[in-house]
Amino acid sequence: MRLSTRGRYALRAMIDLALHTDGEPVLRSDIAERQEISTDYIEQLFVKLRKAGFIESVKGPGGGYILAKSPDQIRAGDIIRTVEGPIALVHCVAPQQETACHRIDSCVTHLLWKRLSDKVAEVLDSVTLKDLCDQARELQARELKQALSDRSCTPRSWR
Repeated sequence: MRLSTRGRYALRAMIDLALHTDGEPVLRSDIAERQEISTDYIEQLFVKLRKAGFIESVKGPGGGYILAKSPDQIRAGDIIRTVEGPIALVHCVAPQQETACHRIDSCVTHLLWKRLSDKVAEVLDSVTLKDLCDQARELQARELKQALSDRSCTPRSWR
């Protein structure tokens, strides 16, 4: 599995949605602007995420998107699997692989790829959308603190 823009953008869009929802629907265009992702691409991702039950669309004036589940119930791995498919570094370890490798039973590297794929899935499944939102807020607070600190620093000659 190579994590494509699809998986990276879906995760960024979901974090943005979770950070900005406050119980009100969030416009796709606002997410697109903040994340620098085209609105059409977000729509493609959100179709899959809506079908998977992670978000809901609200029609009409004041409409947009809301989370269908609490951020602590949505794992990064769930989002990635929804838009990318199974977490498998090579095709022979993917569930229901389309073309079975004739060497699978005697291939020592198959075992390595399986273990590695399982570890990647384990890490992605250990992180929730809430965790990522908390980290985003921490980063934002740190950046704000640094910006304020930089402004308050003046050369000694000015004092």
